[in-house]
Amino acid sequence: MLSDSIQSTFKDAAQKLTGNRKRDFMAKVTQDYFEGSARKAETVLGWCRHSVQLGLHEQRTGIVCVDNYQARGRRKSEVGLPNLETDIRSLVDAQAQADPKFQSTFLYARISARAVRAAFVSEAGYEERELPTRQTIGEVLNRLGYRLKKHKRPNP
Repeated sequence: MLSDSIQSTFKDAAQKLTGNRKRDFMAKVTQDYFEGSARKAETVLGWCRHSVQLGLHEQRTGIVCVDNYQARGRRKSEVGLPNLETDIRSLVDAQAQADPKFQSTFLYARISARAVRAAFVSEAGYEERELPTRQTIGEVLNRLGYRLKKHKRPNP
């Protein structure tokens, strides 16, 4: 049907495009070389059949579907718990200190993420199930500019 060089050219061109332009290109190739069959384009070129079908539909109707890439992924913990950031700052600021040599702008927290989480449950009135995990609290601390200082354990 199509030579290997043409197939690789089509695949390479589609890989360099994104969104609506990619679907439009895939739909044109499908109409010209595969009689408008998205299944044939999927089999021969390895393209996603649903993307090809959407591109064909966009060409047929003239309506372009909007890609909402910003809505993908998981939201930050601060969105679900709006007071979390201020509560962390109020708890950790009393335990934080600047770099003694002033070589960085980070504040070093003398409290661990596990201790911050435990303090939220005991002092701030949060429930255990509504709080993010210890690791997530550590990531929020890092985003806020705190670095956790390593505590050396004495050898037994």
